[in-house]
Amino acid sequence: MDTSTSSNKSPLKFFLLVFALAIPLWVIGTMVKVKGLPLDVPVTDFIAAFIPLIAACILVDQEEGTIGIKSLLKRVFDFSRIRQKIWYLPVIFLMPIIYLLIYGVMHLFRLPLPIGVEIPFLKNAVMSVAFFILATGEEVGWSGYAVDALQERWSALTTAITIGLVWAILHYPSIIQQGHDFIWILWATLGMVGMRILIVWLYNNTEKSVFVCILFHSIANIGRILFPKYQNYNPLVDYPEIHYSIIAIAAVIVIFVWGSKTLARYRYT
Repeated sequence: MDTSTSSNKSPLKFFLLVFALAIPLWVIGTMVKVKGLPLDVPVTDFIAAFIPLIAACILVDQEEGTIGIKSLLKRVFDFSRIRQKIWYLPVIFLMPIIYLLIYGVMHLFRLPLPIGVEIPFLKNAVMSVAFFILATGEEVGWSGYAVDALQERWSALTTAITIGLVWAILHYPSIIQQGHDFIWILWATLGMVGMRILIVWLYNNTEKSVFVCILFHSIANIGRILFPKYQNYNPLVDYPEIHYSIIAIAAVIVIFVWGSKTLARYRYT
């Protein structure tokens, strides 16, 4: 394996450490309010994005020291693993297509939608770098540490669902802080599990490239920011049943075509 053998890694320790590091931020998030942030998320969410990376580094340091940490961090740019370059197509274009489908379904149901979207390219470039860094904080932990350790024990689908549920639960405090109800949380959980299935699918089909997971994750977040909306009206937020169900449907298609055991055995080869 890339750092230590996956059998030496403890997914349970990783998850517990992630929650232990997150709890202080949840408390701080209830006391510190910053207006005008993207999607109105609490400011502590931007710090929390680095918790999976920190937790992974702590555990890898215990398992094999500084060498292991360096090896783990090198995976941020491990694009040399990607032998079949065609996989860049879903990595780059799948989420934009999903957002187009979401917009199309909302338009079909005659929901109120902004007609156009303004894309400030300079601001967008800065935002892309920022979201890549934030996605790095998450995916070095989820994909670089936890996935292989879980896949040695369980199927790829079970691995993805497990990480997706943990990932979703970590977002519950900020979701509640934003004022969303129980039904909204259920839809968000479905969407985040679906997203994690897509990420594990891409990871397993690109020779376990963490860079691919980071890039896909950052593109998804950029798409959420650029999705057409008014100042006080965001269709992605106001219609979670459409937003998250389409992501879940994409995940179900992946499971059917590539199989639940590895998410990497193409049914029609």
